[in-house]
Amino acid sequence: MDFKSILEKIYRGASPEKNDLTSLLSAKTGEETESLFSKAYEIKKRHIGQKAHFRGLIEIGNICEKDCRYCGIRKSNKRVERFFMDEEEIVSEALFAYRNQYGSVVLQSGERQDDYFTEFIERAVRRIKEISSGELGVTLCLGEQSEETYRRWFAAGAHRYLLRIETSNPEIYRNLHPPDHDFEARKSCLHLLKKLGYQLGTGVMIGLPGQSLEDLADDIFFFRDCDCDMIGMGPFIPHKDTPMCADAPLSPESSLELALKMIAVTRLVLRDVNIASTTALQALSPTGREMGLLAGANIIMPNLTDTKYRASYQLYDGKPCLDENSSMCKNCLQRRIESIGESIGFGEWGDSPHFKKGKQ
Repeated sequence: MDFKSILEKIYRGASPEKNDLTSLLSAKTGEETESLFSKAYEIKKRHIGQKAHFRGLIEIGNICEKDCRYCGIRKSNKRVERFFMDEEEIVSEALFAYRNQYGSVVLQSGERQDDYFTEFIERAVRRIKEISSGELGVTLCLGEQSEETYRRWFAAGAHRYLLRIETSNPEIYRNLHPPDHDFEARKSCLHLLKKLGYQLGTGVMIGLPGQSLEDLADDIFFFRDCDCDMIGMGPFIPHKDTPMCADAPLSPESSLELALKMIAVTRLVLRDVNIASTTALQALSPTGREMGLLAGANIIMPNLTDTKYRASYQLYDGKPCLDENSSMCKNCLQRRIESIGESIGFGEWGDSPHFKKGKQ
């Protein structure tokens, strides 16, 4: 079938084959790309609506036990200034989110599995729920943990967890990580999180060395097979202080275009999940996050991290908004989102319809 016929087939809800997805991801600039984004946006309007939800991002620390070859806060990077927020700083940022009706916050940090860290997060989550009378949603993005730790954090009040697989191709995964990082262990954590009742989030990097369109199609099937509720994807952008500093196979323009097509095709296939329009898109274009929303995304993550820490939490080069405080970031994003005809779900958790459907 030609591109138009494949797009119409998937738009109408037919189960896709891998070659259907690679055909859509191969959309040429111009009419095909515009049609792809338009159909994805129509599916978003039907299943999600024209409403973006905020997840206030609090980057609580950059101390990490992992040594991922692409990441700016990998443990071997001696050039980064390490930090870890105290409990009061985290609660203060969460209180800003609550008072400004963000609906949810995300606690993100480098991966740690020590007892102090486990207990610290447990206390912080409980305090966030207390200061908001249980009204502020809490998403965690804290890496691989034991089942007991995931249970404790869930009991404390966290209800979403984002653990990006980065790629569903085991060989590419091995190229991204040192030998002691286990692909199967990460997959196992995803299954654990789903079993324990979290709204499950995962995602991939787009434009990795050695990554094909077939790999990206497999990533979408991976999201489906994991029964994910939310997806966080972004373009691969190298960091100068990592082993992969010169490994980007695509130009910034091509990387952005492919990332947007990946958002659109994921929306067409998964339909009612939450999809983030990530900050990395804005690193490649000043209007990258708006472009993500128009391609089918519905989640925005304004940065609430104190500006004194932001320069030390750069997973990739060129991260935007390092010098904008929380109020500036909120006002800027609100203008941007409203400029494309969308509203913001202030004061709402913004759970994905996919998760709600699974609870019925």
